[in-house]
Amino acid sequence: MHPGYSNYPPPRRVTGRREPLPPLHPTSGRARPSDDAPDSSADQPTEQVRSARTGAPKPPPIPRKLTVTRVAAMRSRELTNRGIATFRRAATADGADKSGLTHLTYAVMANFATDAAIAVALANTLFFSAATGEDKTKVALYLLITIAPFAVIAPLIGPALDRLQRGRRIALASSFALRTVLAVLLVFHFDSWALYPCALGMMVLSKSFSVLKSAVTPRVLPPDIDLVRTNSRLTVFGLIGGTIVAGAAAGIIAFAFRSTGVLWFTAALTIAGAYLSMRIPAWVEVTEGEVPATLAYHGDDAVTEVITREQRETIAPDKRRQPLGRATITGLWGNGTIRVLTGFLTLYIAFVAKSRTEHEPWMQAAMLGLVGVAAGLGNFAGNATGARLKLGKPALVVVRCTAAVTAVAILVAVTDSLLTAAFAALVASAGSALAKVSLDASLQQDLPEESIASGFGRSETVLQLSWVVGGTLGILLPTQYWIGFTVISVVLILGLAQTYLTYRGRSLLPGLGGKRPEHANQEAPVGTDSRAG
Repeated sequence: MHPGYSNYPPPRRVTGRREPLPPLHPTSGRARPSDDAPDSSADQPTEQVRSARTGAPKPPPIPRKLTVTRVAAMRSRELTNRGIATFRRAATADGADKSGLTHLTYAVMANFATDAAIAVALANTLFFSAATGEDKTKVALYLLITIAPFAVIAPLIGPALDRLQRGRRIALASSFALRTVLAVLLVFHFDSWALYPCALGMMVLSKSFSVLKSAVTPRVLPPDIDLVRTNSRLTVFGLIGGTIVAGAAAGIIAFAFRSTGVLWFTAALTIAGAYLSMRIPAWVEVTEGEVPATLAYHGDDAVTEVITREQRETIAPDKRRQPLGRATITGLWGNGTIRVLTGFLTLYIAFVAKSRTEHEPWMQAAMLGLVGVAAGLGNFAGNATGARLKLGKPALVVVRCTAAVTAVAILVAVTDSLLTAAFAALVASAGSALAKVSLDASLQQDLPEESIASGFGRSETVLQLSWVVGGTLGILLPTQYWIGFTVISVVLILGLAQTYLTYRGRSLLPGLGGKRPEHANQEAPVGTDSRAG
């Protein structure tokens, strides 16, 4: 339990005796009103009486002279206040305001909003102009310079967080602060080749935020909801409050002030995101007693030994390691395979639209809009289904989602059609959301309490790296549908094979597959038998 649990009242004591019901006609304590007595509330407006009874804020007084403009303004103010109140109730529901989940939700919304705004800003720049020709070589060079360091550093983020006793909030805020600097640089270089390292750096920092967020989430979990519902909730808030609202605002700004205005808007969003990250409660820094999770499984080999529950008390937590079980590893392989396709579609479709509609901006917008709407619908459908589905066998759900995504990629390679590409985006987004919910369920079932935060950090690192691999292929591959989707289909087939073999207890890669127990015991270096260190 994180220290935020102290904010909640103790659970009510449940007894076998029922409390007596109040009398239907109370006579003591106050006199009954006379039938002849005038009703004091009769002269008040209905809304004021309702406000007095519920404790809600009183509505604004009605002016003597009503006009169409005044009525429209009053109605608009009333609807706005109701919308804000509804949003606050949803953001603070289930005790999220006491645990700190509300503040993390706002930071996640800022991250989604930043991604949406930067996507709108890049639509009118040189970023997608290199769809064909020799410019692909320059794109590949900038891609190597920008993404290669992330591919090297990302696997180290999880272990660094395990050793870092302080600084998680600063790390989250820094991912926004660095994007503020890059957004300002983009304002002055959006028409030059310096655009590429800045834009790709924004993408890398967004993925880094996701990795950091996944390690923080278990520490702000309210007692009444689980991690599966919490992650789905963060995604829905991010999509609605971040992607849709901020994306629409960025589109309006782009129409009025072009890309420069959107980039300044992006800088403002990143500043707000840094502030919101520092508003997350300080108890997310507490890591005492946590046991790091690992992807590899060694068992009783020459270096490590499996320890029992009794031996855990004699070995310090930082000396122990918690391997992920077979169901969780199956979920990671399947989710990673699906993320390769979603990352590929995100960038590849944009380059295809640019190459095929070079002088038809409205057609380009229609192509991107079709695929974007399909992806959004799929994401909502996947999260909604996952929230209502009883995940008795989450690993099997992941295998089926991976198979569906692989099949639809092969379909696009065969048909070579925009409509099937949009259908692939729908299936991939729905499969990604549903598989992620299943992975969260596997993590929660598989890991003990002291390893959940580390396990989520490790899993998110794998997923973000997989997305980056898919995005890299989306930039480098030719813009002919059949070529791009044939290559990505081969990658997905290999991922599906590894996912299925892991589910069956086998593996193509030693140490990273299904040759492990369903729920692995903790490991420690051979000879570790004291709490020293």
